[in-house]
Amino acid sequence: MKTQLTLIAAVSADGFISRGSGVPWKLPIDQHHFRSYTQDRWLLIGRKTYQEMEGWFRPSHHPLVLSQNDNFHPHPGRTVSTVEQAIQLAEEAGEPELVCCGGGLVYQSSMSLADRLIITHVDDYLTEGVRFPAIDSPFWKPLHQQSYPADQNHPYSFTIVHYEPMKSSGSRYSL
Repeated sequence: MKTQLTLIAAVSADGFISRGSGVPWKLPIDQHHFRSYTQDRWLLIGRKTYQEMEGWFRPSHHPLVLSQNDNFHPHPGRTVSTVEQAIQLAEEAGEPELVCCGGGLVYQSSMSLADRLIITHVDDYLTEGVRFPAIDSPFWKPLHQQSYPADQNHPYSFTIVHYEPMKSSGSRYSL
């Protein structure tokens, strides 16, 4: 079984995912969407992001932590040294999907292997920080999107967009 690689992220209007640590927005609808989507899934995550999310993981999560540090032993989870290794482990376990949750270097390493993107486009400008890889519009097509206005619980409007690559079926996409 081929495991699908999905990248999920909240991205500012100028292409950033954070100012250096953590998600810079408190958007309850997006947080609920993220938690719902990642529930019961295998996750690919960088060491720093993993440590920021400690305490958040549920027993149904299976985090694969991308790290070059052989002395780092996540609990829960397992350390991997490449994105390809993470995909292979998920495939061997019969998992239909591996969800990449960041950070920046993990997204950069995963983008060329991605089968799907789930991006929350936040109507805010960070002007600096950790960038998300560019979404090349000739190669990615929006499949579904839902927009939300700013309100008393959401200081910024945002749109959650599900993208699929414009590719022939059966092959990994490469930018």
